[in-house]
Amino acid sequence: LKDLSFNLKSGETLAILGATGSGKTTLVNLIPRLYDPNAGVLKIDGVDVKEYHPKALPHNIGIVPQVALLFTGTIKENILWGKQDATDGEIVEACKKAQIYETITQYSKGMETLIGQKGVNLSGGQRQRLAIARALVRRPSILLLDDSTSALDVKTEERLLQALKNEPSTKVIVTQKISTAVHADRIILLEDGEKVAEGQHDELCMTSSLYREIVQSQLEKEGGVTVVESIK
Repeated sequence: LKDLSFNLKSGETLAILGATGSGKTTLVNLIPRLYDPNAGVLKIDGVDVKEYHPKALPHNIGIVPQVALLFTGTIKENILWGKQDATDGEIVEACKKAQIYETITQYSKGMETLIGQKGVNLSGGQRQRLAIARALVRRPSILLLDDSTSALDVKTEERLLQALKNEPSTKVIVTQKISTAVHADRIILLEDGEKVAEGQHDELCMTSSLYREIVQSQLEKEGGVTVVESIK
């Protein structure tokens, strides 16, 4: 990352867009201090993250990584990793927001359904939605989604993003999809570790040639239907 600076207001949704290797995950991993910047300062609520108590950031940040990390055990046990004292009502609410509750109710054992290590008996989209539910159950102040909706179909992702709009948390969504980024309050476009554009979808379509190229390429890939509907 080079000369990268931005401000994000409480409750806003920021989408970070860019090609593989552009620095999206690196940027997101700085927020919970998975590592620290070599130069510059990262502040949350005006305070350098290095000044927070070591347990403060993990307690207030919900992270959903690129690869959903699930463990051998029941669905309920996996969600409780997000908040060990979560009530059944809180678990159900989180699952509904993550668009996984209906799927869970179709299992004969419901929340007590056993899943294998890494969720081997679940689809990619189911794994991602369970991981999102686990992050939501803790009611984080900051929610980080690192390309964690990539396996969802367009309609499911649409419902999920709509549900997240009602969450008071500040949301940072890493994605390679315009159909995801368009739902954000702001979009940052990265290329080779640098911010090359920032703004809303309509603004970037007018001011950034690279953003327009990404939009056009994805329109062609999707046949000009799915992405157009999402953008509208």
